[in-house]
Amino acid sequence: MKCKQLVKYLAISALALPVLASAKTMKLGMGDPIDSDQGAFATRFAELVEYYSDGDIKVKLFPGGALGSETEMVQNARLGSLDMALVGIGNVTPFSKKLGALTMPYLITNSTQAVLATTGELGAYWNGLAKEEAGMNILGWTYSNFRYLTNSKRPVKNLEDVKGLKIRVPQNSIMLKSWEVFGANPIAMAWTETFTALQQKVVDGQDNPYIVNNTMKFYEVQPYLTEVHHQYSLQPLLIGNRTMGKLSEEDQAILIRSGLEAQEYALVFQMTESENAKQNMIANGVEVFELEDEDQWIKLAKEKVWPAFYDDIGGKESFDNVLNKLQQK
Repeated sequence: MKCKQLVKYLAISALALPVLASAKTMKLGMGDPIDSDQGAFATRFAELVEYYSDGDIKVKLFPGGALGSETEMVQNARLGSLDMALVGIGNVTPFSKKLGALTMPYLITNSTQAVLATTGELGAYWNGLAKEEAGMNILGWTYSNFRYLTNSKRPVKNLEDVKGLKIRVPQNSIMLKSWEVFGANPIAMAWTETFTALQQKVVDGQDNPYIVNNTMKFYEVQPYLTEVHHQYSLQPLLIGNRTMGKLSEEDQAILIRSGLEAQEYALVFQMTESENAKQNMIANGVEVFELEDEDQWIKLAKEKVWPAFYDDIGGKESFDNVLNKLQQK
């Protein structure tokens, strides 16, 4: 499915333009810098909210972990002390185990499936889980592409090369288990601590999409990158049930519409900017490699990781239903 078709698919559920009654300023915290894909989504979202509300709702952005770690921002959004949080899905799963299905290795294999996973029936399914288990609504998704492995030790071309590498991951049991099964030594660490840990070689590497790797300037401390396709990075924009419940239906409709349209924008941004980010990393000395044995990584994921977490994510039947829907198109 081409870029234009994906955007058209997203736009199907756009809402009618509402009218807002009261003025307010809302805070939106995020983990990444303003020039990242998170930043692109959040900036567009803020512009749309102000436009559709005729300036009566303003969204103030706090990028780069200015309001704390992503986990802290999720918690504060749940409690209502922060209006909105834009974070990696791996940092949401401690509050909703069933959402962990989206972090299963090799579940999503391309951008088309990423869109299918976050719109329509599946999009409503995740939002329902977020409301019920985590106390939050999902307003939209940032599409960040695959989490590629970077490291400072050596080129990684196969499973043998990854053995023993200390890899930073979010506090997510599925992601920790995945890297353990692949042979690495995964270490859970807050995002705000990651660059310093890489710089000081407390950890050898981490995994994130090209735009994130580039905007975080990991090329300064990570000379090797491997295009591992184990996880497609999805980053939801969350608003707590408490905060959402205090808004009028008109206000809610504005946020929902703006989130969906910012989601469309984020998809195009990622598709056009990922290659630019890759080339900038190469220009800064990063060597890029592809896996020679990714079929073995996939086999390990399906045999050693998936079965270990079926119970946590709602059962094998539920997971198979997600798989089937992703393979429909």
